[in-house]
Amino acid sequence: MNKEAKLFKKKDGRVQCLACARGCTLSEGQIGFCGVRGVFNGKLYLLNYGVIDALHMDPIEKKPLVHFYPGSKVLSMGTTGCSWACAYCQNYDLSQRRKVEGTYISPEEIIKIAKKYGADGLAYTYNEPSIFAEFSHDVGVLAHKAGLFNVFVSNGYFTDEGVEYFSEFLDGITVDFKGNANKEFLRKYVMVPDPEPIFRALQELREKNVHVEITDLVIPKVGDNIDDARRLSRWIAENLGEDTPIHFLRFHPDYKLLWLPETPVKTLEEHYRVAKEEGLNYVYIGNVPGHPYENTYCPKCGNAVIKRYGFDILEYNIDNDNRCKFCGYKLPIVGKFKYEPMEKRFFTLWL
Repeated sequence: MNKEAKLFKKKDGRVQCLACARGCTLSEGQIGFCGVRGVFNGKLYLLNYGVIDALHMDPIEKKPLVHFYPGSKVLSMGTTGCSWACAYCQNYDLSQRRKVEGTYISPEEIIKIAKKYGADGLAYTYNEPSIFAEFSHDVGVLAHKAGLFNVFVSNGYFTDEGVEYFSEFLDGITVDFKGNANKEFLRKYVMVPDPEPIFRALQELREKNVHVEITDLVIPKVGDNIDDARRLSRWIAENLGEDTPIHFLRFHPDYKLLWLPETPVKTLEEHYRVAKEEGLNYVYIGNVPGHPYENTYCPKCGNAVIKRYGFDILEYNIDNDNRCKFCGYKLPIVGKFKYEPMEKRFFTLWL
């Protein structure tokens, strides 16, 4: 379904899209890099408004968000297209498709589905949510009215206008830097010229009180430079705060990078070490189920206050005021813990 877009401006007789920092400037009949935003009759349209190609119920920890309503479940949705071209994308069948496909679901129906299955919130994910900005906005506003929260799983490659628009409904976000935010890596494997817009967007999101967690996909041989990880960790500590969670994720070969191995666990542990040295209190290793660095540790007493195995919470040693049960330290966690068995938090809704 086509719908007139909100995020654009006129520039030199053409239309510049403002959904992402790529800022495609389009003439009549042209479609942007993402494949879902195009100019027709002098106006910019979102071509996949409500056309959903993936719909699942997920644990919030899958996003990953581990300091935001732990134990909750989110109705997760995605479309086709993306503002990036990651050569290793595990969802490439959605993100790199340039043909709009899927099932139309109205914003009102999305909310009905979420309530029917007992979701605590909505996650806009699987492909880059900023490219279907107007749909996520319309759903997100209704979600707030229905008592549901909204989170993005995103590359964070936003414009200032995009941040302002998203902040009207967005409660939390996971931003994935990829390859320790190395500029040359992003140019070669992602087709993004510079990570600077991500850093600016993160600061703006934090100023607007959006909960932020950082992920960094550590890709062996081509995107695992430890000095880059140190610089990224230092920037996060200095600009977002030492309590900002960061997740170093294990890479699994996919799409165009099948020739690379999985990230060695030792490499991830080295990233964990330098992030702690740079002052970050909450550092995690992802995609290594059972690793002790999946757990949350109290920075005051050192005890494990949340024990995890993958997306499942095994033990929760935090009281209703989000204080450590061992020493009383106030932990920077948004919302209350809600426990449900994993089978109730993890299933596909067939379209």
